[in-house]
Amino acid sequence: MMMKVKKAIVFIILAIWVIVNIFPIYFMFTFSLKSNEEIFGANVLGLPKEWLWSNFTTALNTGNMALYFFNSILVTVAAIFISIFAAMMATYAITRIRWRFSKLTNAFFMLGLTIPIQASIVPVYVVLSKLHWLNKYSTLIVPYSAFSLSMAILICTGFMVEIPIALDEAAKIDGCSLYGTFFKIILPLMKPAYSTVGVYSFLQCWNEFMFANVFISDSKHRTLPVGIKALSGQHTTEWGPIGAALVIATFPTLITYIFLSRKIQASFIAGAVKG
Repeated sequence: MMMKVKKAIVFIILAIWVIVNIFPIYFMFTFSLKSNEEIFGANVLGLPKEWLWSNFTTALNTGNMALYFFNSILVTVAAIFISIFAAMMATYAITRIRWRFSKLTNAFFMLGLTIPIQASIVPVYVVLSKLHWLNKYSTLIVPYSAFSLSMAILICTGFMVEIPIALDEAAKIDGCSLYGTFFKIILPLMKPAYSTVGVYSFLQCWNEFMFANVFISDSKHRTLPVGIKALSGQHTTEWGPIGAALVIATFPTLITYIFLSRKIQASFIAGAVKG
């Protein structure tokens, strides 16, 4: 009897926890399909009486969310690719090649974990301004890749140190060059680390606001977070399209995690055990 009571209590607690976590998603989705009368009236929490799918059309066309969505995808994918490839090369040089300053270089990269992104806005802006590098896609791609690099190297190190050095030596005996060993031997064995680094970089780049707001002043290169801010300033009387824009910006992150959650968890566990 006592066991059944404990199970019932645990079930109730877990059910409440699920509701608490799902409710913001439900509220945001229903918010995006309502008119101002329902949002600020008596139907704040209920399902829309009239499902206004036109709010998404307004957000994509009037608010220019389609362009901002494309910009976010372009910047994020490019930053993920650069951070993964650069982290793999840096980790390979640190863990597989014997040279005097390998440990010092690794420590230097790890210092990046201690620097808040907010503290670097002014110096990064000054550098980009002097290089005439503002208001471009690369304005965000390069800083995003750089600030993702330290964590990416940390994750990749946990996997790469467990790959036997004997593989490198065998490849060298077979006539494989340093680059051949890296591309043909190491990279295929590092596939479990790709998803972890990729999702980390995706979350950091997709939701980033401060760099995108400060470094990009023209609407042509805006990303979604800045575009939503501009939308709320231009259409303050219509909150439905703003909710639709929030759904457009948020749901890709949720979908990515849903499809990759198992791989992410498995790669984190593998990295923790190997490290």
